Amino acid sequence: MKDPLEEIEKQAGGRNYESPPLHLWHPPLSGDIDIRIAADGSWHHEGSPITRATLVRLFASILRREADGHFYLVTPAEKWRIQVELHPLLVTDVEIVGDSSGQLQVSLNTGKKVPVDARHPLALEPSLEIPYIELEHGLTALFSRTAWYRLVDLAELRDGVAVVHSGDYRFEMAVKTPVEKQR
Repeated sequence: MKDPLEEIEKQAGGRNYESPPLHLWHPPLSGDIDIRIAADGSWHHEGSPITRATLVRLFASILRREADGHFYLVTPAEKWRIQVELHPLLVTDVEIVGDSSGQLQVSLNTGKKVPVDARHPLALEPSLEIPYIELEHGLTALFSRTAWYRLVDLAELRDGVAVVHSGDYRFEMAVKTPVEKQR
């Protein structure tokens, strides 16, 4: 039997795509593969950590979440369902970039950098009350402890609520109760 990891790497061309055309790839389900992304962002295959950073980056570049809520590694010819415990990616850092507009940019555990904006909004993970950022292909990245503290440092207190701005985008860093949401 072929090793599914090798097959996925081969189908993806062994390249480290920044953003492959996942929207064009719609192969039938190949099956489930014993890959799990733990809540801490570590990747595991058959219970063992995947230690090759280039392989993790490759897999992250071909990962998507579909309407059924499941996560898949997708190539032009194969589609493998994997398990994700919480969020598939992690935000490892956040910084202000550019001119005086105050644009925030996050760094992911894959090395990719993403702006915080209306296209990539922040939301709070209800189970942790820590933010995550929404990404392309239905993916999300939870803020690591270090990135969360940096984001808090960038916040301003407005009417008793911590708020961060990224260009024209605004995010309140508080969980609103149902009563507060109705106001």
